[in-house]
Amino acid sequence: MSEEKKRFIQEFVPGKQVTLSHLIANPDPDMFEKLGIQQAGAMGILTLTPSETVIIAGDLATKAADVQIGFLDRFTGSLVIIGSVSSVQMAMEEINRFLSEVLRYTPAEITKS
Repeated sequence: MSEEKKRFIQEFVPGKQVTLSHLIANPDPDMFEKLGIQQAGAMGILTLTPSETVIIAGDLATKAADVQIGFLDRFTGSLVIIGSVSSVQMAMEEINRFLSEVLRYTPAEITKS
């Protein structure tokens, strides 16, 4: 009796969403050095889909608060913003608000450590 092999094909179809939104207050200075970015009081890390959304999010962040872009990758959807704790928080809140209300994205709760 022959055994039939079954194949499964999986596809990732991203929705319009913020998949990660995390604020790190007072990161260890070594972290900035390892990442190759300027040291600051806080770091905001976001992952967005579709990945090109990071361009919009980076623009929103720098217009909403006194933050700088530490890292932006339009191919993976990764964005790191740096600044004071309150500025990074304000920028992340504006990203969530705009993407949710204007572009109808599913936002992520902003977590903190």
